[in-house]
Formats: sequence, C-alpha cells, structure tokens
Amino acid sequence: MEKISVPSILSSRGLTSDSFSMCFGHDGIGRISFGDNGSSDQEETPFNLNQLRPTYNISITGVSVGNSSIDAGFSSLFDSGTSFTYLADPAYTYLSESFNAQVQDKRQAPDSRIPFEYCYHKSSNHTKIQIPDLSLITKGGSDFPVSEPVIVISVQQHEYVYCLGIVKSSRLNIIGQNFMTGLRIVFDSERNILGWKKFNCYESEDSNPLPVNPKNSSALSPTAPKNYTPEGMKGNGNGTQVTVLTPPLSHSSHLNFMSRILILLLLSLIIL
Repeated sequence: MEKISVPSILSSRGLTSDSFSMCFGHDGIGRISFGDNGSSDQEETPFNLNQLRPTYNISITGVSVGNSSIDAGFSSLFDSGTSFTYLADPAYTYLSESFNAQVQDKRQAPDSRIPFEYCYHKSSNHTKIQIPDLSLITKGGSDFPVSEPVIVISVQQHEYVYCLGIVKSSRLNIIGQNFMTGLRIVFDSERNILGWKKFNCYESEDSNPLPVNPKNSSALSPTAPKNYTPEGMKGNGNGTQVTVLTPPLSHSSHLNFMSRILILLLLSLIIL
C-alpha cells in the first residue's frame, strides 16, 4: 500500500486509479489488472489502516464451516504472494476441528514432511472429494467464500492425501492465495476497501488484465504435484465436491515436490 507500489506509481502519473485486482483460477494461473476498481455488485470490507506499517489488513468477525459457525474477532493480512493461509488460535483450532468433524475420509497420521495438520486419505477409486463449505464473515457483514480450501499431495507413488490448506501460526493471520481461488480480489487504496466476487479468471471484464503465472503454480495449488490436474469444482447443497484427476506421478516429480515442501517448512518457521 506504500507509494512505491506499481499501482501507486501508475496513479501518481495519472495513468490509472490507485487500485488493482487479482484473480487466480483453479489451476493456479490467473490475471492482474491495474486500475481496476471492481464492480457495483462485488462484496466489500474496509482496510484496517496503519500509517506506520501500511498493509492490506482486514477484520474477520465470523467463521462458517459447513453446518457450524462462530463469532470471531481477529484481523488478517490479505497477501496474494503467500501460497497458503496462516491462522493463529482460536480461529485455527475452531476452523480445523470443525472441518475435521465434517469430513468422512480417514485422517492421515502426522507427517513431518507436510506442514498441514489436517490431512486425509483419498481413495484411488474416487475422483470426488466431499468437503464442507467454508467462508469468512468480514467487518460490515460481507461473506468471503473459500471455494478451494484443500491441497492434494502425493505422499508416495500412486498414493495421495488431501489437506486443509491452513498452517498454524503463533501470532500472524494471513489469508493466502489458496483462499482467493475463483474470486476477483480488488485492492482499492483510493477507497481503502477490499472487494471480491466470484469470477471466471480466464475472462476479462471491461479491463486489460495482464496474465499472471505465480511461481510454483500447478494444478490445484502452488505446491501441488506437477502431474496433478483438477478437472473442476462444483458446489451442492451439502458442501463442495472437488473433482480431481490423479495420473501417475514420476519419482523425479515426487522428489521435486518434497523439496518444495521443505522450502515451505523453512518459510513457516520464519512466519511463526
């Protein structure tokens, strides 16, 4: 949000407004549009302004997981450059345990190679994962839907688990890229608001977006196996069904993926 950012520089030169949007598709690839102020039908919440440390920080007032919800009161950074979401207690424990209580698949034993605590075995006979709907209630009452909260990981050849893509933090709350999937997120520094709406990230809407291909992008998430390709996602009345395809993973791809997990663990230590 500082004046050294690209949107601020473009705005100071009269080229665009001091606002931009980002949109990530379900394959991790998306678009960026400078000067995008969003649309009249988007949901919005105000930024928490801090002149000494300007960041994209918002207030979360509630959490909803499937058939349960609670009032909450915490602030969180919104950072598209962070691959996954980091939450501190009590939000982390409530969200994770509520998710776990509503998942039918067998939970995976703790694995030191994986930074996620709640992982589940994915049956090789099924291509659909049934998970509860998840959303955050923001200051002002707007609902922020999380369409793709899980990460699919290869633990060994032909064996996969899916994990709730949240890392436990001791202090910082960060909404990362995985929680932004399927939404156009508007960072508006002129109105000091965060806006969002469900959006097809492969299409433009009265704008000239630039394509974005984030580092380590892949099928479902920035650190998913390279050979993993999701077919799509669709909601139903009882939660969300994630339809996936999981072709064989080569040994070299598996090693490459595990090296990226180790890098993520090191980054987690820095954030925590």
